[in-house]
Amino acid sequence: MSLNTPKTVTVKLDTGTLQLDLQPGHIPLNRLLGFAARVSSKRKFLLVSKVLGKHYPVSPKLMSWSYRALARMALARGVEAGSLWIGMAETATGLGYGVFEAACREGAEQALFMQTTRYHLDGIERLGFEEAHSHATDFFLYYPEHPDYRAQFLSAKTLVLIDDEISTGLTFLRLIKAYQKVNPGLQKVFIVSLVNFAHPDDRAALENQAGVAVEWVCFRQGLLRFEDRQNAAIDSITVNVSGNGDCKKALLAWPGRLGLTAPISLDNDVIEQLCLNGLSRDDRPVLVLGTGECNAPAYLLGRALEAAGFKVKVQSTTRSPIHQGGAIGSVCRFEDNYDDGIPNFIYNLNPDAYGHIILCHETPLCAALNDRLHAWHAISARFELHPELPNHAKLHFFRP
Repeated sequence: MSLNTPKTVTVKLDTGTLQLDLQPGHIPLNRLLGFAARVSSKRKFLLVSKVLGKHYPVSPKLMSWSYRALARMALARGVEAGSLWIGMAETATGLGYGVFEAACREGAEQALFMQTTRYHLDGIERLGFEEAHSHATDFFLYYPEHPDYRAQFLSAKTLVLIDDEISTGLTFLRLIKAYQKVNPGLQKVFIVSLVNFAHPDDRAALENQAGVAVEWVCFRQGLLRFEDRQNAAIDSITVNVSGNGDCKKALLAWPGRLGLTAPISLDNDVIEQLCLNGLSRDDRPVLVLGTGECNAPAYLLGRALEAAGFKVKVQSTTRSPIHQGGAIGSVCRFEDNYDDGIPNFIYNLNPDAYGHIILCHETPLCAALNDRLHAWHAISARFELHPELPNHAKLHFFRP
């Protein structure tokens, strides 16, 4: 077989058969991805990342490597000063922040980071668009409230869009077109992902309709095909994923939704504070769990713990329903902590595998969080942005 010949990977799922024609690459696919079946009539498969820290527990060191590598690849292709970096909710908000943070440390100048969100914030202007295949199709990109951030948001010549995987690019095209209506001066778009399986025709369509230069940055790429297998028992399963539409301002503390121009730092005594709340060294790793769109603080805390000599894994809850099987070894379901009444899930969790579990969240403590804290004998770590110190955050620890 020629080195340039695509390698075909076939994966049989309960919902159908997935085929990937992989272009040559340096990173083995099984180090990046596993596969599972989604509870969805729109897209019945899921690419389960092994470096993202979402559906699968990952070390902060590995997450940092992926952030730094993608940031360097993007910067090497000419990201200009004053760029706008956007991470895609829900799955890639942590990835988006991590790549932005790495880019800042690698020399990106005057970069602004934002993330899309599914939550309503009354009284703030926003762009609305859809992700057609998603469980919850409505996404919002809010205008920053800070005047300088807002000015940069409306005038950036370079847009860096970050997601975990790309299958068609249609969501990004919708976002680009919506953004161009408020910033017609956009000149270049970078599309950054862990893997990219968009068809060449889809890429060409995005580039043509965007009407600006587009750079594609990823670790592995190829073509993806899915043959649907009709399964009445599976296809009949539905899960509520639509929010109640209430304003969530009082619940949201992570600043990524309204703009960041520098990495977030935590208190220097964060490990000491954790130890005062019952953290002790154990042969088993510590699991730091983020929640939903607010998973970057879990990475920041996990990285601090790792630097202090702890063995650490990072993961996040999600409201994306997935069938057990394949890369999903277990499913834990519970109520959400954003007052939407939407089921949340944590996958591949074995509480006995960890010496401690730290639940990192932005919302105030509530019945759903307390339920998990008691069930896992976990430590609560509530994120709060410091009101007077820019880009500095406090974690409030509590152990019931």
